[in-house]
Amino acid sequence: MKQIAFALAFTLAAPAAWAADKLPLNAISNYLNGMKTAEASFSQINDDGSLSTGKLWIDRPGKMRFEYNPPDSALVLVSAGTVYIDDKKSNQPPEQYPLRKTPLSLILARNVNLSQANMVVGHGFDGTATVVTAQDPKNPEYGKIELMFTADPVELRKWVVHDSSGARTTVILGELEEGKKYNRRFFSATSDNKR
Repeated sequence: MKQIAFALAFTLAAPAAWAADKLPLNAISNYLNGMKTAEASFSQINDDGSLSTGKLWIDRPGKMRFEYNPPDSALVLVSAGTVYIDDKKSNQPPEQYPLRKTPLSLILARNVNLSQANMVVGHGFDGTATVVTAQDPKNPEYGKIELMFTADPVELRKWVVHDSSGARTTVILGELEEGKKYNRRFFSATSDNKR
């Protein structure tokens, strides 16, 4: 289940849009900072080539929830600086990891600043989307995340997480809905998780 936690890492997609050129880093930072809450269905391609699906919710800063569809039936919560992974098929207690040691921390930060020195290690355009590869500039060993954005309007469509073990997980989002309000307990590992 570690793979799910780091794989989750981040995807927000919406209807197709074509960009003419790469987006500037400040436009992408502004987009992420402007996103307060969001939810979307997602498809995840795991490092072993298997496919998982589910739904995710984001409440910036610092909170995220992934619910995986059967047969996975896993729940991943990000809250209070910790990633909790609850594998319903396991008899083990939920696993926990510090958020700061995952590439997700770059996106869920209170203030995203992709212009920060040594954070962005790749910034290009693949003919369809702007691709930004980012890492923790102080701890590059924590892994990196590739974020893919379309323009007009700016939208996060996909992300690829490369974790510290070298595993690669791709997350592709369905239509993104922003602006809803969620109960704080929905992101808590110690509550009944009602929206």
